[in-house]
Amino acid sequence: MLGEGKTVAHLVGIARAFLRDGRGAFVSRPTVAQRRALASLGTDRAPVRELAGGRLLRLPGPVGARYRAGTVGLLAAGTSDVPVAEESRALLEELGVRVVHAYDVGVAGLHRLLRALEETERAAPEAYLVFAGREGALPTVVAGLVRAPVVGVPTSVGYGRGGRGGAALNAMLQSCAPIAVVNIDAAVPAALFVAQRFAVPTGPRPHGGRRGRREGRRPSRSGPGALSKVF
Repeated sequence: MLGEGKTVAHLVGIARAFLRDGRGAFVSRPTVAQRRALASLGTDRAPVRELAGGRLLRLPGPVGARYRAGTVGLLAAGTSDVPVAEESRALLEELGVRVVHAYDVGVAGLHRLLRALEETERAAPEAYLVFAGREGALPTVVAGLVRAPVVGVPTSVGYGRGGRGGAALNAMLQSCAPIAVVNIDAAVPAALFVAQRFAVPTGPRPHGGRRGRREGRRPSRSGPGALSKVF
């Protein structure tokens, strides 16, 4: 749930309802006052934990779905994008999804990106989350180099015309490489979107024919890796 915009009393009431039902939750973008109030709801054995430098809170308890093992690649163009990227990283790791990451690999220094992708691709990510502000070019570049799906996350980094993420969002929406795009600074929605790839089904499968491949099995790769077309 989003902390931003809620009163302390409102957020605490929602959190108490979750805890009373034996359920956990995440709180994104909490204020200082909200963090203090929610911390008092935890116990020594089940504390309310701060993640991503306090940008995300974890209320103790199960969050519903179960997730299989898997890996997500997470890239950030510049160090100013890292706080937003850390929200996604913390949430995915809490769900049990492995995250391999590389920061400060934007298009201003493509040699750094190529080196980072060589390392990241060894972990065989099933999806990438790519964070970029300013002109937002990094997700398009990454999508042209890897075979896994790419989700672009524009960040509110930049100034002047198209600043605060506006230009980055527009650029990602106009990407000539196939990518999915979320809203500006939408780290939590991006992580939850990618996490669905790893969710373990709990109910009967819908009718409509057999699946093309077994659950959890990755599509085959050709060549030594996803970067075979550029290296």
